[in-house]
Amino acid sequence: MALKEITTKAGKFEISYEILNPKNKKDFIVLHGWGSNKEIMKNALGDTLEEFRHIYIDMPGFGKSTNSTVLRTEDYKEIMEIFLNALNSDKSIIAGHSFGGKVATLLQPELLVLLSSAGIVLEKTPYVKAKILSFKFLKKLGLGKFWNIFASNDVKEMNQNMYETFKNVVDERFDDIFKKYKKPTLLFWGNQDSATPLECAKKINSLIIDSKLYILDGDHYFFIKHPKTIEKIITEEFHG
Repeated sequence: MALKEITTKAGKFEISYEILNPKNKKDFIVLHGWGSNKEIMKNALGDTLEEFRHIYIDMPGFGKSTNSTVLRTEDYKEIMEIFLNALNSDKSIIAGHSFGGKVATLLQPELLVLLSSAGIVLEKTPYVKAKILSFKFLKKLGLGKFWNIFASNDVKEMNQNMYETFKNVVDERFDDIFKKYKKPTLLFWGNQDSATPLECAKKINSLIIDSKLYILDGDHYFFIKHPKTIEKIITEEFHG
């Protein structure tokens, strides 16, 4: 593990990262999802694509990377852009899981790999709508400090900066961004994913013109079970 300090208009950040196959010239960059970290991604994909230099990153506020401010997805993109430039990355392939998929898309790699990406906002269930209305009512009564009662498991342990960041990004619609994206894209999805359901995959596939969708068995972390299948498809696409 290494640390690199990055300065952007959003502030200063210490970015924790790990590089595998450091002598290779083409890069395979992996961005984790919300509430995750580089270790999960490295454990899943570290033994694949040996011809590439792997770069595993804890994005600000996750793992061992710092964040002391409120961010938006565009800020994460800028931070990652500056960080990758500091490593002289060629951005050959960037794989992004869930929230990391949105950041990966904004970075415009040679080949984009989306693993159950966020970015498509589906209609909220009646239960979720009721929780939101209840929280807003308590907030009007000056009881907003009890927000954690209504928070999902994703956000209960967050500090206030990361909670505000989460609110900025969770309902972000990337429909137009996906529609304008013109570079080759591979979509990998779990057929039992409840966090970003298969409906999201089909929507993104219809929006990105040069995209291919591969549905595999599993939930939101399906890729942990299918590294070699993903490797084979990425290799064929990259060299095809």
